[in-house]
Amino acid sequence: MHWSINTLPLPEYVELGVRSLSGLLWTLLFLFLWHCYRIGTDLPIPGHAVNLKSSSRRSMISRSGVCIGTNCSARSKLSRSEQLAPFISMETAKNEEQGQGYLTPVLSHTLFPAQASAEAKKLYAALQEYAKRYSWVGMGRIHKGLREQVRLNDLSTIQKPHLFFLPDVPSVPFFPRDAHRHDIEVLEANYPAILAEFQAVYQRGIDSKSGWTSLSPKSQAVFPLYSAGVCVAKNCRSCPSTYRTLLSLRTFINSNSLGSAGFWLLGPGAILGSSYGPTNTRLRCHLGLKTPPLCELVVGGEPQCWSEGHCLLLDDSFLHIISHKGPSESGPRVILNVDLWHPNVAAAERQALDFMFTPDL
Repeated sequence: MHWSINTLPLPEYVELGVRSLSGLLWTLLFLFLWHCYRIGTDLPIPGHAVNLKSSSRRSMISRSGVCIGTNCSARSKLSRSEQLAPFISMETAKNEEQGQGYLTPVLSHTLFPAQASAEAKKLYAALQEYAKRYSWVGMGRIHKGLREQVRLNDLSTIQKPHLFFLPDVPSVPFFPRDAHRHDIEVLEANYPAILAEFQAVYQRGIDSKSGWTSLSPKSQAVFPLYSAGVCVAKNCRSCPSTYRTLLSLRTFINSNSLGSAGFWLLGPGAILGSSYGPTNTRLRCHLGLKTPPLCELVVGGEPQCWSEGHCLLLDDSFLHIISHKGPSESGPRVILNVDLWHPNVAAAERQALDFMFTPDL
């Protein structure tokens, strides 16, 4: 007798298994679609910075319906900053200590120190005004530096800028040439023309009528080309090649009161005692023009000597001493000083500092 598989009745468990497998597949498909939907809703809004380390923290909606999480739009942050300006902090304390999260401003209740100096409060007000006009994004280090300036002034340390300290900036007394290779090479390439223009203005005599500014009775004088961010037009017309060289530099600070440029003259026997510069957001570039023997610059305990036609790149927010111990017949030591941005200061921070330290015209 011939048997066919079609004539055999299917057991009930086979039919039951097919239905269970079908249901399982539909369930998995549903879960997959739901997962894709959730991922799509969590994508960052185009044009907004996202902190990857804080992406696990979901946006929270308060009872009043105001977004206070990390995914708030820039517009809502700016509108809230006008109402809660005294309570604005740029990141949590943990992230501030690690130097991270500065591009993700958040709201907290960190008040600006009441014991801060009048100058610090003025700078803080300027930062608030800048944020109202533009954005708080990228202002984390500046905000932190203003809050910590009070504590910094009370410390005894080898680096202590007296006006403004930007935290988490890599600092050493002397920087390598690679930090500003382009600008250093431009200055050194124009050394002969710069030296010739200095000699021309030096031969006119060191007095105020000739554009010189005497800083001490020990033969210390300056022929400023830029003074506190303001161009000294008369002196720049006397040194056109030097002026054009300054304008060709990429990182020259010429838009705020922290930046200057000019010929610095130091006579024999002069010693400029221990002092700190105003900020660590800049580097001073010294191009040696006339460097007699026994002239020395000590920054942060590290001694260096100038060399004619070559540049020294230093951070004068460190404790520094300048001396010329040569004989009187050796003549003055002469350098071209140019203030450049610290390479670790971001473009947004430079723009804010230009606003905060607007030159007094």
